[in-house]
Amino acid sequence: MTPVTTAEELHVGHGGGTPPPRDGGNGGRGDGAGGGMAHSVPLRAYYLGLSLGLVSILMFFMALVSAYLVRKGRGDWQPLPVPQILWATTAILVTSSLTVEKARKRLAEGSREGFRVWWGVTTLLGLAFLGGQWMAWMQLREAGVFLATNPSSSFFYLLSGAHGVHVIGGVLALAAVFVRRQYRRVTQAAAAEMASIYWHFMDLLWVFLLLLLVLGR
Repeated sequence: MTPVTTAEELHVGHGGGTPPPRDGGNGGRGDGAGGGMAHSVPLRAYYLGLSLGLVSILMFFMALVSAYLVRKGRGDWQPLPVPQILWATTAILVTSSLTVEKARKRLAEGSREGFRVWWGVTTLLGLAFLGGQWMAWMQLREAGVFLATNPSSSFFYLLSGAHGVHVIGGVLALAAVFVRRQYRRVTQAAAAEMASIYWHFMDLLWVFLLLLLVLGR
């Protein structure tokens, strides 16, 4: 009697062959819900991309800072009255770095609800920072200080505005992590880690810029 051929043997084409991996055709890497081995290559690529992005941002701002220092040496430079609200917005941004780490700790502990609470707080603090920066601009406008008033005011609007645009990107990243639990290539924990690295970078960058604007007037 002819032996019965199984479905797996028909699929492979040879009796006794090794069945194909049942991974949905992703080459064994999974779709974001698998183990750490499945994510190793994509995660390295994401972290490399993040690192290159941060280096590019740093180079961009260092170029602006260099131009700021060179332009400041000319005789028409007038000290800029830095709005006091910037100290409050800075405290908000520093606090948001603490809350984002608290959120990640809750996620590592398996408390998804705690993660969502603290991650949501971080996102709201980011929005509060942006609102405070806008209020600082309005205070300067009310005081008669505009973009073209003096080179010092031009650089203030340029530096704070460029930083604000990058913070908006960070807020969008925070919101995306808050909304989505699973991704095609990375887990929510990995996405949260990358978003938090970017957020800490924006925090440190703003502290540096504020000190430059205050001490380098």
